[in-house]
Amino acid sequence: VQLQASGGGLVQAGESLRLSCGASGITFRRYDVAWYRQAPGKRRELVASFSSGGRTNYAESVLGRFTISRDNAKNAMWLQMNSLKPEDTAVYYCNARQPRVYEYWGQGTQVTVSS
Repeated sequence: VQLQASGGGLVQAGESLRLSCGASGITFRRYDVAWYRQAPGKRRELVASFSSGGRTNYAESVLGRFTISRDNAKNAMWLQMNSLKPEDTAVYYCNARQPRVYEYWGQGTQVTVSS
């Protein structure tokens, strides 16, 4: 099983980035997927989730700026991040899980937003 995240980088405040995560080795459509982030010295936090049933959920801090999407046929998920702020700076991780059964993490991709 592998989750491969990509798309991070260094941008200025107000700009956009699109993170991608490809999955292999799992029946992707059966999994709830999510993006988490971890800033230096802080706990990992949920950014956005997309359930296998089609429900999305966002952290209040990114609501209206970030959009999570998935394509089960492509075994892929994305996080479109607009109007980025310096406080969005973190390592972003993709996650796929079947509750109480399996959970997998991507390797993380660094997002740095300069002011």
